Amino acid sequence: MNSSTDAAQFDAVTTSKSKWNFHDTQWVLSLFGTAVGAGILFLPINIGIGGFWPLIILACMALPMTFLAHRGLARFVLSSKNKDADFTDVVEEHFGANAGRLISLLYFLSIFPILLIYGVGLTNTVDSFIVNQLGMESPSRVLLSGVLVAGMISLMLGGERLMLRAFAMLVYPLVGILLFLSLYLLPSWQVPNMAFPEFAGFSKTLWLSIPIIVFSFSHAAAISSFVNVQRGHYGNQATAKSEAILKRTSLLLIVFVLLFVFSCVLSLTPEQMLQAKAQNVSVLSYLANVTDNSFIATFGPLVAFIAITSSFLGHFLGARESFNGLVTKQANLSMKSADKIGVAIMFLAIWFCAVKNPSILDMMDQLSGPIIAMILFIMPMIAVYKVPALQKYRGRFSTLFVLAVGLLAVAALIYGFVT
Repeated sequence: MNSSTDAAQFDAVTTSKSKWNFHDTQWVLSLFGTAVGAGILFLPINIGIGGFWPLIILACMALPMTFLAHRGLARFVLSSKNKDADFTDVVEEHFGANAGRLISLLYFLSIFPILLIYGVGLTNTVDSFIVNQLGMESPSRVLLSGVLVAGMISLMLGGERLMLRAFAMLVYPLVGILLFLSLYLLPSWQVPNMAFPEFAGFSKTLWLSIPIIVFSFSHAAAISSFVNVQRGHYGNQATAKSEAILKRTSLLLIVFVLLFVFSCVLSLTPEQMLQAKAQNVSVLSYLANVTDNSFIATFGPLVAFIAITSSFLGHFLGARESFNGLVTKQANLSMKSADKIGVAIMFLAIWFCAVKNPSILDMMDQLSGPIIAMILFIMPMIAVYKVPALQKYRGRFSTLFVLAVGLLAVAALIYGFVT
């Protein structure tokens, strides 16, 4: 009698957890917030310079690139025999200690430069707003960047519950304002140059744009923590639930982001895009500065601020986890000590980079995009052919597609260095 009651209760809990719930929605928003950051705000600039047709092709590729790659990374982390394994544990389990350390280092290097980009982007966004919209003098860059970076990191030190709450507070207005701005720009759309470019130049532009697409839609930094939470929450259903959450996240990203990108690209000329790149500001900050429109002047920088802050939180989560995993395996330090050292080092590095103000687009193209491609696109697909738990995915078109995109992104990096 008791056993049948327990079984009925277990079935009820399982059925309840298999349905979509608030926990799943929170993670969709968290992953969406991780992806919508500096990459999205600079994506219209980078693609707008290349012309209209590369934008069309890359828009068609964005959904399969985003969903299939992140699904592959989630499957890789969940393939571990250790139910508490983070990313660094999984790579050591499947590739051995030495290769595992190298891949873990690449994972950290795929995330850490993004935090540097966000430090620069947030400082420039706030500084531009103070000067152009408030009509005040530019504040001390050292002080401004220090306060902004310290504020973002302090949110992360409050734990997972505070982080998810912060994401919810940031992402809801972000989605709403991003959609409203995209629609608000519709009357400003200009008929683009529809002439199809020369094939050689077109294919080269398309190829060299892949790293920025990889970077712009990436939420890889949060995947390890995300799937571990699902494993603890859903048990054997973790893989299916993770994939369902990732699918909805990808669809949300594509719908909102591509509408935003198209609105920006069709509202500005390629010459204006070049000016925005030279000023090292996001497309929204540039629109606020060049249009005599109080609405865009107010909400453009606000969206940039919210987007960069929400994405910073997600990427800091991944950088912190990977740094702690690397240090505790290499040095005789407790997790608590490694965490304190990592937070201090990352704060100082992000602050220093924000003060120096390097080119954001160059950092995306030449460093972050291709390294993310190695971790997000290439490594999990290699694991499919090496790890028995993943062998059922071998030979599938999705596996080969993700691997091909990753190789193209890395090849673009090599081409950029040698030319």
